[in-house]
Amino acid sequence: MASETSPYTLPLQGKVAIVTGSSRGIGASIAFELARRGAKVTIVYTSPKSETLANDVVFKIASLGNGSQAITVQADLGQVDAGEKIVAATLQAFGDSIDILVNNAGVLFDRSIHDTTAEDYAAIFDVNVRGPLLMTKAVAPRLKAPGRVINVSSVGARCGFEKLAIYSSSKAALEGLTRGLAAELGGDGTTVNAVAPGPTESDMLEDVPKDIVEIQLKMTPVQHRYGAADDIAQVVAWLAGEESRWISGQTISASGGYAML
Repeated sequence: MASETSPYTLPLQGKVAIVTGSSRGIGASIAFELARRGAKVTIVYTSPKSETLANDVVFKIASLGNGSQAITVQADLGQVDAGEKIVAATLQAFGDSIDILVNNAGVLFDRSIHDTTAEDYAAIFDVNVRGPLLMTKAVAPRLKAPGRVINVSSVGARCGFEKLAIYSSSKAALEGLTRGLAAELGGDGTTVNAVAPGPTESDMLEDVPKDIVEIQLKMTPVQHRYGAADDIAQVVAWLAGEESRWISGQTISASGGYAML
């Protein structure tokens, strides 16, 4: 039997990770899974009302007892200086380099084209596209080769849903950003990939119109169920590891077969 400290059981031991939008839902599960595999993790949350949830994730990680650690940072990815703030706090806590960046933070709301404003567009694209771009820019000088950058997209990037045009197009843009960054950062072995969840049990699912969710479930071959946050976390954690070293510029559909790319 492998020991608790073996590379097999703790493949990310000694790694430093940042996970944005990680006080709850998919982000919290990703942060926990990275820590379960040995990583030190920065938990990023946006609103002061999420501080307790973020601290709960830190406590859960500390309870693992495997040498992993976690800190919290409050930062709004819609603000252009958020990345620098997050990186500075991470380096202060965990050392002079970062190994893994998971751009998970995102926003969603539905608007018909008739009701859409420029402010609506900015609210979504500033967080869902500009946020990961500037976050990656802030991390890149400190990204220890071979680094891992993982962007959380959505099946919505390739599917058309009524009243979700801005959200869907933001995720399509994120996948384009993923490919561009993969081409730019790959020289030292760094990989950049995206994971596209289908309908998953999370707070954001509550903002998706129910008729759309029902259609998605009927079209999900595997058990016709919602995804669990851990289903997504396992894929992200694999991409964060050594085993995924030859995968870059890809979008992996973690959707129970709903979207077969």
